[in-house]
Amino acid sequence: MRTAEIARRTAETDIRLSLVLDGTGKGKIETGCGFLDHMLALFAHHGRFDLTVACQGDTWVDGHHTVEDVGICLGDAFAQALGDKRGILRYGSCALPMDEALILTAVDISGRGMLCYGLEIPAQKVGTFDTELTKEFLIAFARRADMTVHVRQLAGENSHHIIEGAFKSLARSLRTAVSIDRDLAQEIPSTKGVL
Repeated sequence: MRTAEIARRTAETDIRLSLVLDGTGKGKIETGCGFLDHMLALFAHHGRFDLTVACQGDTWVDGHHTVEDVGICLGDAFAQALGDKRGILRYGSCALPMDEALILTAVDISGRGMLCYGLEIPAQKVGTFDTELTKEFLIAFARRADMTVHVRQLAGENSHHIIEGAFKSLARSLRTAVSIDRDLAQEIPSTKGVL
């Protein structure tokens, strides 16, 4: 089973995270940031990943350290659970409608961490969540997971819908990319022989 257990403690956050790639979509998320909890629960459900996150962070300052560090830990968990990436499909994409919002994501589990970001979120906050932290989370995740991640907003006006669409679409893209190709289960999906 492809799993990961991550523990990361800094002066700003203390995080314990577990991930099962071949799960059922169960999530137990407690980050101290309600909107992030909601997004990660959706991410787990739509990716069919089992995800547990417990974070104690300095949210009295703001949500930045918590959101970024959870992104780091989730990226580390994907990298750990994927191992040498043998047999994976490697690529995944999803155009996902969320009411008036339409979000396109595409991922390449390439060994090259990069985020190409194209969301235009009109509000500065959704509840108490600073919407600019969406990008910070995705940068941290893509870098630590060693994935190329593209996120594009094709339509959308409601900030909650845009961000939720991005998390759901990313989960669906990853669900495809991490899937095992039964015909090529023993191969690394690269002509280089390594990812």
